[in-house]
Amino acid sequence: MRFRSLGSGSTGNATVIESGGLLPFRMLVDCGLGIKQLQYRLLRAGLQPEDINAIFITHEHGDHIGCARAMALRYRIPVWMSKGTHAAIGSPDFDGLLHIARDGQTIETGGLQITPFTVPHDAREPLQLTCTDGASKLGVLTDLGHATTHVMSHLADCNGLLLEFNHDADLLEQSSYPFFLKRRVGGLYGHLSNHAAAEITRELLHEGLIHIVAAHLSIQNNRPSLVQDLLAQTLSRAAADIVVAKPDEGCGWLQL
Repeated sequence: MRFRSLGSGSTGNATVIESGGLLPFRMLVDCGLGIKQLQYRLLRAGLQPEDINAIFITHEHGDHIGCARAMALRYRIPVWMSKGTHAAIGSPDFDGLLHIARDGQTIETGGLQITPFTVPHDAREPLQLTCTDGASKLGVLTDLGHATTHVMSHLADCNGLLLEFNHDADLLEQSSYPFFLKRRVGGLYGHLSNHAAAEITRELLHEGLIHIVAAHLSIQNNRPSLVQDLLAQTLSRAAADIVVAKPDEGCGWLQL
């Protein structure tokens, strides 16, 4: 199994997870881009839209839902999202392609097992997920204000982790954001700070965790160098070896 971020941040999020074998199965987690931009980024990853076999939407915010419906309808791709997310986007018709995802209920498709789990975030019914092909396990965790025991239990024993490092607390406090927005971003239902994400990493760390990608960095309230230095300390690695998913190009393919 391998994965690749196509872009991560407030300007748009999308991640491809691919199973191995002669007939790879590819799932797109979030479609928070315009359809032309998504097509371009898939092409840059060596893929065509027709290569995507499933779409999973974590929640309704625009940088995650993006072109999901247009992509699904144009290329006849099944879509999974929570009932709350579907309601939050106005309950549109997906022409039979929509499947409802639920907390803790594993989805088996194309040789992959996807297990959604609820997270504390200011959305209608947000879900993040783990994905396994039976040999390795990937956790995707962005857009949450804090990690509950429920969240951490789902992420145990991951071999790869795409984890939100949204903001540096000091930069957020000093930013030009209005007070209410600072409180929202830094609150219990907002986004993870660098130090909160580093603590999650520390608790999940084990010998089998080989890839950690820092994701969903705020352009205004964070710096890749801050994340790399902090994760380097946490993981006892060189800062240059820490992978940060960029807003405009994500990161390269990572094998699990």
